[in-house]
Amino acid sequence: MALATLFLTGCQAARDDVSMSTLHPDRAATIEAMAGELREGDPWPAIREERIETTLPGAMDAVGVEAWLVLSRENNNDPIAVHVGGEDAGRLAAFLFVRVESGVDRVIITSDSEGITVQERFASARVTTYGGQVGAFEAIAREVRAAGVETVAVNRSDLAAADGLSATQLGQLQAALGAPWSDRLVSSEELVIRWLAAKIPSELELIRKAAVLTDLLEYELFEMVVPGETTNGDMHLWMRDRIEGLGLGHSWAANPGITTGLDRGRGSDLERVIQPGDLINIDAGIAVYDLWRTDLQRFAYILKPGEELPPDSIQYAWESARLSSRRMLEAMGPGQKGWEVDRVQVETQVERGSLPHWASTGHPVGYWTHDVGPRIGGYTANGPPPSGNAARELEPGMMFGYDGNYVWPATDAGISGTKSITIEEMGLVTATGAEYMSEPQEELVLITAAGGVVRSER
Repeated sequence: MALATLFLTGCQAARDDVSMSTLHPDRAATIEAMAGELREGDPWPAIREERIETTLPGAMDAVGVEAWLVLSRENNNDPIAVHVGGEDAGRLAAFLFVRVESGVDRVIITSDSEGITVQERFASARVTTYGGQVGAFEAIAREVRAAGVETVAVNRSDLAAADGLSATQLGQLQAALGAPWSDRLVSSEELVIRWLAAKIPSELELIRKAAVLTDLLEYELFEMVVPGETTNGDMHLWMRDRIEGLGLGHSWAANPGITTGLDRGRGSDLERVIQPGDLINIDAGIAVYDLWRTDLQRFAYILKPGEELPPDSIQYAWESARLSSRRMLEAMGPGQKGWEVDRVQVETQVERGSLPHWASTGHPVGYWTHDVGPRIGGYTANGPPPSGNAARELEPGMMFGYDGNYVWPATDAGISGTKSITIEEMGLVTATGAEYMSEPQEELVLITAAGGVVRSER
């Protein structure tokens, strides 16, 4: 990252040459308005309460868990602290959810110095404090034992999102609980996946708006390209500044990815100067309210002098990737497994003569760019995977960033490798099938050899 940062500072002059007045005025106004809407208020507290009340009980029932304990603390917090209300914890705080007939009972165990604030924030929870002669883990153990349950899920797992309990905390908790209670602790992995994978309607409305905004920002970014002058690094910095200037966040640390040469896997060749004949792949996402994330890829072709359309080979690659993408959305729906959707992609690649692609076909997206839940991947000529996330079933409310791929052998600057078109859309599973979260890209954006977009859908 240090080398990349040093290089990117050298791109400032080229980036500063791009003014908003050169961009499509209607698009720019729409972007500003949508970003403003996605900065208004804070919808998360109400949405979090709704999720705890309406979807957590069903998730607990589905995995057979009677109670769930999440510990929060400052500086090294649990990955899902924000989902239970522990994002602002100072001293150790515990959130205990107990399944009861009416839903879930919530007990929050916090330090006596924070008790009043916690009770004000969570009026429906019972708040108990520790301090003085009562230590944190003693207070937590007392509440767990009082719940009288046979299983208590804790965040210990191979899944990062469900692995927030430190080894030290686990040891202290087990010592405080003693036998037989310490033997009743189980992993929360399946509970976390089932609770977080599907989003509720109020969340989906926000994410859909964020996806549309992401799409518009990527189309806007193509406007700055001057072949022979603009580098991948220029585009990378311009997009970062644009997102931050709108008061929004990045879906991942190195957002966006800009590819114009050979396939590289992760990361961008920041120094590469974009040339006529290049395909530009923008892989970008935004974070709204520092919680929900998007992930979309958009493509443009730089016309060579004398060209009015892309070469037949590029057009074939584009149409192949688009066909794969459309077929996969048609294959998505409740009850389908991730590998079954992936099979559509693999079979389309074979049909169209594509080489295999190095990355998985699709992933959940929502709270994280690579969210929890089913993975669209895993299918091979040997058949489906017997287990794992690719064998999970899709459910309404789940979203996926998924790629329609076409890969071919190529050379660039005397180096042999491959090039890819990886149309990435965001698809939402509904009760009856699936739908796009934003308008899909139908045609390659076309940019002239001298600079300037001559074909764009937005």
